[in-house]
Amino acid sequence: MILGIGNDLIEIKRVKMACEKESFLKKYYTDEEISMCSGKASKLAGNFAVKESVAKAFGTGFRGFEAKDIEVLRDELGKPYVNLYRGAKEKYDNLQATSVHVSISNTDELVEAIAIVEG
Repeated sequence: MILGIGNDLIEIKRVKMACEKESFLKKYYTDEEISMCSGKASKLAGNFAVKESVAKAFGTGFRGFEAKDIEVLRDELGKPYVNLYRGAKEKYDNLQATSVHVSISNTDELVEAIAIVEG
């Protein structure tokens, strides 16, 4: 059963400018995400959009957890997936969720992400 759906649309250039500050990167992304994205603005924007989408799918926004509590990585085929930590994991458990599905699409200027939480 679907417990929640969230989506987000963001301009890549906004994330690129924000990520020029080390403090922004460290606040919103895990070390693994930073390494995986290798400074590529479209990937960082995609990850940010996924974090927003998951928070919306939880039905709370970022209440009780931080963006960094949602880690967005890619499998060997490039498919995005999330790891949940601290408050985001607690929210997932409280919802009695069983999975989170995410997808990312982008153009040269925009990134869109969607998240579906099942339980």
